[in-house]
Amino acid sequence: MKRLFIRLFVLTFAFALTISVNVHAEEKAKNVDLVTSARSAVLIERDTGTILYEKNAHEKLSPASMTKIMTMLLIMEAIDKGELTFNEKVRTSEYAASMGGSQIFLEPGEEMTVDELLRGIAIGSGNDASVAMAERIAGSEEAFVDMMNKKAKELGLKDTSFKNATGLPAQGHYSTAYDMAMMARELLKYDKITKYTGKYEDYLRENTDKKFWLVNTNRLVKFYPGVDGLKTGFTNEAKYCLTATAKKDGMRVIAVIFGAPTSKERNAQITKMLDYAFSQYKTHPVYKRNAVITNVKVSKGKRKEVELVTAEPISVLTKKGASVDQIKKIIKVKENVKAPIRRGDELGTLILKQDGKELLKRPLVAKENVAEASWWDLFKRTLQSFTKSA
Repeated sequence: MKRLFIRLFVLTFAFALTISVNVHAEEKAKNVDLVTSARSAVLIERDTGTILYEKNAHEKLSPASMTKIMTMLLIMEAIDKGELTFNEKVRTSEYAASMGGSQIFLEPGEEMTVDELLRGIAIGSGNDASVAMAERIAGSEEAFVDMMNKKAKELGLKDTSFKNATGLPAQGHYSTAYDMAMMARELLKYDKITKYTGKYEDYLRENTDKKFWLVNTNRLVKFYPGVDGLKTGFTNEAKYCLTATAKKDGMRVIAVIFGAPTSKERNAQITKMLDYAFSQYKTHPVYKRNAVITNVKVSKGKRKEVELVTAEPISVLTKKGASVDQIKKIIKVKENVKAPIRRGDELGTLILKQDGKELLKRPLVAKENVAEASWWDLFKRTLQSFTKSA
């Protein structure tokens, strides 16, 4: 097993920070009854993952179209890895075009760009668009569902099981408020996603006689300042569901509702959770996503080292009005790292501590690919070293 070595730094923030990334669990909305008419709910702060409020957060329920949060996550991952581009055209299969429920009315053989299909999913909740993208990424919806379940396991989500890419009713298709919040948290690592989920209306097939108007089913995008996503859901079984996110004064929160009796009550209770978060807590950003933290030496690579960056935004969360003195930053990086290395490989860890207590631990990942050096590269490198030492 590769050993770790540690570099220790002390960061003294000139401004009055707050602490405890967990905001101490006992301080969560104990006596605050934010959700009264829904099966389950959870409220978290995005950067730290801290739970600010929960109600039956681990109850397994039908997520309906909130399923598409995972669908969008796999799309954004494929784009981030360079396996897909926004401008690539995707051809619609007979099967994708046959999807019922919410749809953008794709026809068999019709082509749309990834950008257009993503708008159809994020704004219009298109089941046909979701399946078309699933088939493009994995070859079939079944294979894509395998990817969805694998990703859920990677995220440590134990109470989620997907049977399709859409959220259409299916036996054994379930999730929880907590798991859905964690999926949303992962999706929000990709800044571009809110350019889709945050749009209230848009058009597909513009400049044709089949111009199609998209209207976001998440009305809070228009009526609650700061809301820019993520996904609604409704079936007769699931009732009214919503995973919403909002950002205000540098703090982003995620609120999830399962099983509200009406869309009006769903929106009212999400609003109540968002209001509570912004009035009671404050986020203090430390690093943005992809901030360079350190570097690590690479053995037998085209390059001798690679920069390590944050895999997600890193912040400290506290109750409003709290203050802190110093935060220690501990960086652990892997030793004996050998090429090849792929961008995103986890090669280190960032730990924030205060008064000896660990506030958070986050992965550090390779900023770029590092290919394995050829024998000629290694020969030249050895020759250069010999020349310098001579």
